[in-house]
Amino acid sequence: MSLLAVIPARGGSKRIPRKNIRPFAGRPMLAWPVAAARDSGLFDTVMVSTEDTAIADAARAAGAEVPFLRSPATADDHSTLLDVLAEVVAAYQDRGQTFDAVCCLLATAALVTPDGLQRGHQLFRSGDFDSVFPVVRFGSPIQRALRRDAAGHTAMLAPEHYASRSQDLEPAFHDAGQFYWMSAAACLAKTPTFSGRAGSFEIAETAAQDIDTPTDWHLAELKFALRARGPDPRA
Repeated sequence: MSLLAVIPARGGSKRIPRKNIRPFAGRPMLAWPVAAARDSGLFDTVMVSTEDTAIADAARAAGAEVPFLRSPATADDHSTLLDVLAEVVAAYQDRGQTFDAVCCLLATAALVTPDGLQRGHQLFRSGDFDSVFPVVRFGSPIQRALRRDAAGHTAMLAPEHYASRSQDLEPAFHDAGQFYWMSAAACLAKTPTFSGRAGSFEIAETAAQDIDTPTDWHLAELKFALRARGPDPRA
């Protein structure tokens, strides 16, 4: 089975400038998912899709390939991951190279592990899925979520659950923001990741951190440091 890892890393991040190559735990941020992909032993090719030459240089230094730069059509603020994946898969096909499956691995997934990538691939191969990705359980029941207006007035989104016990409510999950396994055909068709035949597996809240704000970055550093310490010997 021929497998491709695609790490999208656009240069135009607004909220955290240059976050894809900003130093994180002693390496450029994207070097961590590149290392996880390579250490997993799964992939024939680990590539970074970028329009930015500095990011391309950092990607190559980390051990990834950058065989071509991203086109202007997929390098703006409105391009989606599916647009990028379709472009990458089509470009490889034009070069005579095809893949059975593709893993879109986010450039800021510093907490991703080779084991997690292998676990996702195993689930993807074992089931009838268009996509597979890790999810994290919400810490509080979303059925008891609150809304509030500018004046501070607060009300339940689902008041019918006012008296519901937390343990009686269905658990809910959110995307871990790490990676998405898909078939090459699903990439070309731009099949929505969270619809159709989507599959997932649960990981711990401490094992993932989406990074969009400086606070997110700090939380990722704390979780990374916690993991580096290893299990608590007193546990």
